[in-house]
Amino acid sequence: MRVLKFFLIPAIVLIISACSSLTLKPADFSWPIENALKVDSKGFIEEQRYAFTLKVKSLFFEEFADSNNYAGKEIRIIRDKLGYLYLTGKDFKNVYVMTVVEGGMKLEKKVLVTEKGLVAPAFNQKSPSIELIDSPNKYLLNNKGLVR
Repeated sequence: MRVLKFFLIPAIVLIISACSSLTLKPADFSWPIENALKVDSKGFIEEQRYAFTLKVKSLFFEEFADSNNYAGKEIRIIRDKLGYLYLTGKDFKNVYVMTVVEGGMKLEKKVLVTEKGLVAPAFNQKSPSIELIDSPNKYLLNNKGLVR
C-alpha cells in the first residue's frame, strides 16, 4: 500500500501540472494608428505590415443588406490594448467590435453610432478606449460599446 502511494501521488501531481496552461501577462495588442484598407474585387482587405487578411463581404451584408457593393470601398480598422478589433467605414451606421477566433473573426458587439451613417470616420488610440472621429462628432468606444 505504501508503494502504491509512493508512485500514485507523484503521478497525480505530474498529471495536474501538465494540464495547466501557460499564460503570458500583461500584453498590449493595440495598433498605434488605424488602418484604412481598400476592399478588393473578391471582398478581402489586407494589411501587409501585420500579415493580416480578412474577407469582409459578410460585414457589408450585415451593414447594408447587400454583399455585392463592396469593391473599392474602404474599411477602417484598429485594434485596442485587449486585442479587440474595431471596424467601420463611410456610410456605416455601426462600429463592429470583433474578436479573433481560429481562422477568422467573431462579432463581439455591434455598436450603433449614428442613424445617418458616418461621413468620414477615423479611429484613434485613446488607451484603454478607442476614439471614433466623424467631424465634428467624437465618440469613445470600448469592447462593451459607447463610453460617451
